[in-house]
Amino acid sequence: MAEPSCRVVRHGTTLMSPVPSSIESGVPPRDPIARLAAIRHEFGEHGGVNLSIETSSTFTVLEAGRLPDIFQGRSGPRGGCFLYGRHFNPTVMALSRQLAALEATDHATCTSSGMAAISAAILSCCTTGDHIVAASTLYGGTWALLHEFLSQKAGIETTFVDIADPDAVERAFTPRTRLLYTESIANPTLRVANLPSLATIAHDRGARFIVDNTFSPCIISPRLHGADVVIHSLTKFINGASDIVAGCICADGPFIDGMYDLHVGTLMLLGPTMDPRAAYEVATRLPSLGLRIREHSRRALSFAQRLEQLGARVVYPGLPSHPDHALLERLANPDYGAGGMLTVDIGSADRASRFMEHLQNAEDFGYMAVSLGFSETLMSASAASTSSEMDDESLAKAGISRGLVRISAGYTGRLEDRLDQLERGYRAACG
Repeated sequence: MAEPSCRVVRHGTTLMSPVPSSIESGVPPRDPIARLAAIRHEFGEHGGVNLSIETSSTFTVLEAGRLPDIFQGRSGPRGGCFLYGRHFNPTVMALSRQLAALEATDHATCTSSGMAAISAAILSCCTTGDHIVAASTLYGGTWALLHEFLSQKAGIETTFVDIADPDAVERAFTPRTRLLYTESIANPTLRVANLPSLATIAHDRGARFIVDNTFSPCIISPRLHGADVVIHSLTKFINGASDIVAGCICADGPFIDGMYDLHVGTLMLLGPTMDPRAAYEVATRLPSLGLRIREHSRRALSFAQRLEQLGARVVYPGLPSHPDHALLERLANPDYGAGGMLTVDIGSADRASRFMEHLQNAEDFGYMAVSLGFSETLMSASAASTSSEMDDESLAKAGISRGLVRISAGYTGRLEDRLDQLERGYRAACG
């Protein structure tokens, strides 16, 4: 029997094995948590029930000739050979396998932030002179990347369209279009993208279809509706503790492998590496994700219903009054609700400020803070915060007013008490 050429010994599973083998063995295709549970558990190096944290930045081999093989891609993690922390890390790869199962993709990879995932994935699809069609309503950082950075730095142009208008989407395509980009549930307007229709438009024109699913883990599985690449800011719902910044890209094997190419790979050369300690933290919180999403959704629906009863201009995809309510019901996986995000338009920036200040300082209902998916309720005025990169014209086209308050519903405290606090805050701001 030949001696191993690398020093890696794992008690758990093969890190790079593709996920579909577990999906095809009777796991309900529309249940992401069942897919996650179906992959073989990753034990620690010495048999611990939790995976090990591999903190080494570099890895040894037993034979000098193995290094050229690793550098040229002839050997790698599939054979137990690791090279350098910027390339692959066992702990990070274990998390990647879990996220691939969650999103029903063959493979996945993790990054140091959601924006790192977004920029790396886009640059893997596009080069100088290419064109992107994107939703006009996006997270402000994504909008700035597409609207200004890629145009000025790389000569990649973007046309922003109303993603709910398929005719407008089709008209925006040009012979240079390589990518259609959207969020499954838009930040912050909460419009739901018709993913199957958009996938057809993109694929009929030879373009890739990327979906940011940060607002709706478990709720929507974009890959099942035609997405080629699924992105998350793991900072938000998937991690759930507002203590780690991280991201991920879920896609097929060749796309992920291309991102690690030594010559043109966006992840290999731009270096948005996830720290293995962060990977461990996220991985240990994934088992509770389904429970957390259900409760976020239950609380958000209750908040939205109370605000609607008060006559507020509230938007929540779980309300029958939402324009995309029926669409979400068609796309959504069963039993996870409509998400933990809602908005209410208080009418002006001044009222929005009074509303949030009262809820935080007088009621202890939640906190004025950006981000989302935390156990506590977080509130922000999007036009002045997470969408502030957009100019006034773009804000208007996206439907983001100065009085719009985005609420990430937490799950602490008695729901009845939170509803009473929310009502008093609304009356204090609008009375």
